[in-house]
Amino acid sequence: MPKYVMVIDQSRCVGCMACVVACKRENDVPPEQFRTRVLEMVKGEFPFLRSELRPELCNHCDHAPCVNVCPTGASHKEADGTVQIDRSRCVGCKACIAACPYNARYINEEHGFADKCTFCQQRLKEGLKPACVATCIGGSRIFGDISDPKSEVRRLIEDNSHRVLLEAAGTEPNVYYINRYPKKLS
Repeated sequence: MPKYVMVIDQSRCVGCMACVVACKRENDVPPEQFRTRVLEMVKGEFPFLRSELRPELCNHCDHAPCVNVCPTGASHKEADGTVQIDRSRCVGCKACIAACPYNARYINEEHGFADKCTFCQQRLKEGLKPACVATCIGGSRIFGDISDPKSEVRRLIEDNSHRVLLEAAGTEPNVYYINRYPKKLS
């Protein structure tokens, strides 16, 4: 069984927001909500400023607090490592939204259920990449099976310095951010 992860190469993100638009279109996300976003952060004091473009989405955590607090079992882990929501079981209580340390969930007000990135499960079933990955003009988003030793995501994580968001939260997220400089030279 595959274990899906996403690697984000921040050095390749140009902030074009194509990933956000593709996600909204593919998944019929309401205009005021987001399954993925790109944050632009500026650190330092003028004239010594550093900017960062950071794509963010559901981290499909191995220890997902959103799954643990869901009273109906609507939020659950799939065998492929992804965290999904069974909309038919979701009562819209917002417990999962409060539990997510990544602010990656929202309530679809029109339909009354919690929603978030699914890694485009409907596309995966057809052998396609998630919409945000397929449309990324800079090639910043890389998706695949980390359990496959020959996969690009596995190679990128092994060959580059990487980090995850909020590591101290203990959620063991499956979205990795890599630096442009290799860990080991060959």
